[in-house]
Amino acid sequence: MTAAPSTPVRVNPLGGEVYRLTLPNTASAPRLARDFVTSLLKVSRHLGLVDDARICVTELVTNAHRHTGTPLIRVHAAVNRKRVTVTVTDEGGPLTGALDALPVDPEAEDGRGLALVESLALAWGTRGGGPRHPGRKAVWFMLGRPEPTP
Repeated sequence: MTAAPSTPVRVNPLGGEVYRLTLPNTASAPRLARDFVTSLLKVSRHLGLVDDARICVTELVTNAHRHTGTPLIRVHAAVNRKRVTVTVTDEGGPLTGALDALPVDPEAEDGRGLALVESLALAWGTRGGGPRHPGRKAVWFMLGRPEPTP
């Protein structure tokens, strides 16, 4: 068996580098995704984003693990000088719009993950797989320096 090439695929429209990790849907997937994103941010000198990125990617991968029957969870990270965008994709069923509403019960023991992602990220969102991948959904977040306001 040969090792995969370590050169990232350069398809980030904002410049920079793109990395991908595919994980089996197991209880260790959130930890592996967290370590993957942490390593990328340390190497790319985004040390100030590490803590927030760890929280956000853990929440998204944990949701995919707990709430879908997807066999694989994919983590896609696009890194440039100013920002990092992380997308978590699963095959757990079509996007229903439930991810867009963030009802948070302050008494609940869980259910606060996406509200936490929203509070930490510059932006976040969801998208479906479209006609080619109707069961696929992706949840993404962006961290980095905000654009200066005029």
